[in-house]
Amino acid sequence: MEFTKLTPIQAEAIPIALDGIDILGSAQTGTGKTAAFLVPLVTHILLNPQAVGLVVLPTRELAKQVHEVANKLLGRKSKTRSICIIGGESMDKQLKTLRQNPRIIVGTPGRINDHLGRGSLSLHHCDMVVLDETDRMLDMGFGIQIDVIFSHMRNERQVLMFSA
Repeated sequence: MEFTKLTPIQAEAIPIALDGIDILGSAQTGTGKTAAFLVPLVTHILLNPQAVGLVVLPTRELAKQVHEVANKLLGRKSKTRSICIIGGESMDKQLKTLRQNPRIIVGTPGRINDHLGRGSLSLHHCDMVVLDETDRMLDMGFGIQIDVIFSHMRNERQVLMFSA
């Protein structure tokens, strides 16, 4: 993946996120929000061997897209694993991948909570969480599920929230 010029949301968000500061950002669709949160997340994961990052999105389609970009940023040769956990996909495959201790977890609130309830996902080492399209997730009624996700995480964490 090659970047030549940062978009305004990237220029604003990336340096702040790299400094470990929480972000509440808003930018229209197509302005580079995904890179604005994935570049700092991937950087954090690669620089901190024990760190785990979580990206929560409202839809399966968006989760798949973000997971694909995360993998491109990690690079093909990276040993750092990421996983996309969404409904409608094989639970067995997700369970197998979760046992490999992925460092970046991308998913929807429902499936993340499903894995938390089963005990197949632990967020105790998760110190960076991204909520993308936060407004949409709240409009869709995911507020309680997001609260449950946060209750499984450590208190010392960085939160990046974005909306369109």
